[in-house]
Amino acid sequence: MAWIILVLAGVFEVAMALSLKLSGGFTHLWWTLSFLLTAVLSFGLLSYALRTLEVGTAYAVWTGVGAAGTAILGMIAMGDEVSWPRLVSIALILAGVIGLRTLA
Repeated sequence: MAWIILVLAGVFEVAMALSLKLSGGFTHLWWTLSFLLTAVLSFGLLSYALRTLEVGTAYAVWTGVGAAGTAILGMIAMGDEVSWPRLVSIALILAGVIGLRTLA
């Protein structure tokens, strides 16, 4: 169950990063509130998962899910550059996350 909660925390980290971008430096109220809410949810779920998971593994998985998810959604929804090196790098991040989950 802790792993599911951890992945969900990573999903909220993605939402947090995208909300931060869309907040325009905290000048757009609703995106700023979205950022604050998703930050609290992400950190709260991470904290809950850390009750049973090792901190190094959990933190690496949380940031990996967040980084890969944000990069993918940035390319899909925000017009970020799509290139083979970026896609390979995202795949390597996901391979690391899967490796940590499998070996932990």
